[in-house]
Amino acid sequence: MLALKNRLKRKKDFDLVFKQGRSFKQGGLYFRFKPNKLKSSRLGFIVSKKFSKKAVERNKIKRQLKEIIRNKIGKIKISSDIVITTMPGAENLEKTIDKALKKINESFSKNN
Repeated sequence: MLALKNRLKRKKDFDLVFKQGRSFKQGGLYFRFKPNKLKSSRLGFIVSKKFSKKAVERNKIKRQLKEIIRNKIGKIKISSDIVITTMPGAENLEKTIDKALKKINESFSKNN
C-alpha cells in the first residue's frame, strides 16, 4: 500500500497538476507531473471506463500501479506531484514506469 504522504487525493491537487504540469505518454500510460514544495513526491492514479467497464478490473490496475510505485518511489529525485492515467492496451507496467521515472528525472535535471 502506498503511504498516505505519497498519495495525491484532493481534486484541487489533481487540477493543479493538470493545469500547471508537463506531460508525456509512455507505453499505455499518460504521465502529468509538476514539482511540489513538499519533502516527498505524491502520486495520483486515473483508470477510466475506457480502460475497462468493470470496476473490479480498474481497481486491480490501480492496486498494481500503487505497488509498483511504492517500490520505486525512491527513484524520483525531486519531490513532485505525478498523475498517471491508464489508457486501453496498457501492458508491461513496471518497465513503462521505470522509463517514465527516468524521463521525469531527466526533465527536472534539464531545468536546473
